[in-house]
Amino acid sequence: MSSITDPAFLPVMESFYTIQGEGFHSGTPAYFVRLGGCDVGCTWCDVKESWDASQFDWVSIGDIVKEAKESKAELIVVTGGEPLMYDLSQLTNELKSEGFKTNIETSGAYPLSGTWDWICFSPKKFKAPLEEFYINSDELKVIAYNKSDFKWADQHGSKMQDKAQLFLQPEWSKEKEMTPLVVDFVKQNPRWKISLQTHKYMDIP
Repeated sequence: MSSITDPAFLPVMESFYTIQGEGFHSGTPAYFVRLGGCDVGCTWCDVKESWDASQFDWVSIGDIVKEAKESKAELIVVTGGEPLMYDLSQLTNELKSEGFKTNIETSGAYPLSGTWDWICFSPKKFKAPLEEFYINSDELKVIAYNKSDFKWADQHGSKMQDKAQLFLQPEWSKEKEMTPLVVDFVKQNPRWKISLQTHKYMDIP
């Protein structure tokens, strides 16, 4: 086990080969690397067990990449927790040297590190994002948990670059209540698209 100060190791909660269930790459085979540690504190988070990094083993980047190569994935998704609590430069360098496409899912609360083919920026009300993510992100994904989130989504969407894809996703525990409202919002704001957690509908890990 190593420590947070050693960039050659990262706290891995889990890693697995699956189908990306949401956002721009929904339906795409992907190898997920979920890092432990998060201080954003979303009340509706469905992986709260990821928050405490101290309970996870620190795995060498070499081993992370080796396991990824054993899958058939072309796309690597680094998520959390909040993955940018750590410097991800070495991880992405080694992944890209092996030919992987790199995708990160982040709240944008920490400075961007690493070299990414796709950045999914999902800002949260609980910890303000950094301005650099409005410029550098390929995708904005906003979770709709209550009616006030639509105005909040619009505020973030207006700051994104024209190239960015905008997705609004009903929060899973309130899916029946929020989905019709999401549909109405997207119809009235056609730059936006709907993201659904299709892996949960299909019972895909």
